[in-house]
Amino acid sequence: MAQPDPTAVTPTRMEPPPPLRAAVMGFDLPLGRDIASCRRRIEQMERLLEGSLVVPGVGRKVGLDAIAGLVPVVGDLITAAMGAYIVWEARNLGMSRWHLVRMGGNVAFDSAIGAIPLLGDAFDFFYRSNSRNLKIIRRYLDKHHPETRLIEQ
Repeated sequence: MAQPDPTAVTPTRMEPPPPLRAAVMGFDLPLGRDIASCRRRIEQMERLLEGSLVVPGVGRKVGLDAIAGLVPVVGDLITAAMGAYIVWEARNLGMSRWHLVRMGGNVAFDSAIGAIPLLGDAFDFFYRSNSRNLKIIRRYLDKHHPETRLIEQ
């Protein structure tokens, strides 16, 4: 009869793996398909597009939407696609068609006016379509999925 090996590792109960996450440029992006991960991705995308930098002297936050809007056509197309990603995530959350149309209208309006040279750049500084869309999504999630609500400090 063989003796058991004292150095052998005994199997223990397997713990579930931690949720997948990606950290890109200081933004924490959860990669899961659950509601909380989706909410976090939307909030991080809104932060990137609308408030990732502070304008010195003015103290107002601006993001990629206002900065990329300075590049004619290409910048507006890129930020419109990133805004459309937020609407796509809202669709994946199961939001109503009315909410999606309203959010798409916010992105389309921001992109159309933002494409006008000079006037559009000033407009991007003040009109924040992605922040408006985030507010719509938060209201929906707080009502239908209150467990995903975060207490902000």
